[in-house]
Amino acid sequence: MLDLQNNQFLSKEEVAQRAKSVFTKKGSSETSDKYTHIPTDRIIDDMALLGWGVVDAKEVKARKNSTQGFQKHLVVFRNNDVVISGDDGDTVFPQILLTNSHDGKNAFTFTAGLFRMVCENGLVVASTEFENMKIRHMGYDFETLQNTIKMMVEQLPLTVESMNKLRQTELKQEQALEFAKRALEVRFGEDETNNIQIDLEDLLTPTRVEDKGNDLWSVFNVVQEKIIDGGFQYTYGSKVRKARRIKNFKQDLELNAKLYDLALEYAVA
Repeated sequence: MLDLQNNQFLSKEEVAQRAKSVFTKKGSSETSDKYTHIPTDRIIDDMALLGWGVVDAKEVKARKNSTQGFQKHLVVFRNNDVVISGDDGDTVFPQILLTNSHDGKNAFTFTAGLFRMVCENGLVVASTEFENMKIRHMGYDFETLQNTIKMMVEQLPLTVESMNKLRQTELKQEQALEFAKRALEVRFGEDETNNIQIDLEDLLTPTRVEDKGNDLWSVFNVVQEKIIDGGFQYTYGSKVRKARRIKNFKQDLELNAKLYDLALEYAVA
């Protein structure tokens, strides 16, 4: 059983250590006259009123000093009262992922996510299944945010339905191997993957007993974790390489959504 006492939210000080741009007090000089600066920490305060606390925060590396503090950043929210408990003991928390920047180039974008307690692994729900929500930097108010979050929470039954489809789908060995190869193509691209020699069985080997099984949900989680976390070896040409962990959160979100989309292709109707 999940011990919620240890499932604490980050303080603002901890968020600042991970992503200072969340607290930038004004927009960059590149913003237009129509741009209204809404610091992301205001969204954090408003989300807390709705029961959603911060569990992670990241920002892209500023390429030059002039963009420091205005760069794109990610804040991950969770509500400990919103939880999906599977019959197999696999506890999953729906998450809301907020991306924003203070350069006028991005609206507040809310994306649905999932967090598995068994492996402390974050997933992004497929964009083709669940529409991202956006709030522009003009006319923002608490009611707008409240309605946006309400719409996302109302989509949770769709999240449960998609997870159940994955759990109810049994993969044959050749299907699992094909899925692993296509997952590699999501990360490296089809042309690069054709030049890679790798033991696909290694990608399908669970790192924990809870992920053993031929159902699509188990196979997906095993492969997804390895594709994102890296650590697996492959041969490219005559060189043996070790895949690196995906650290750029924009790439992480994109790969996760594509992998979820891929998994749904194999799910039973």
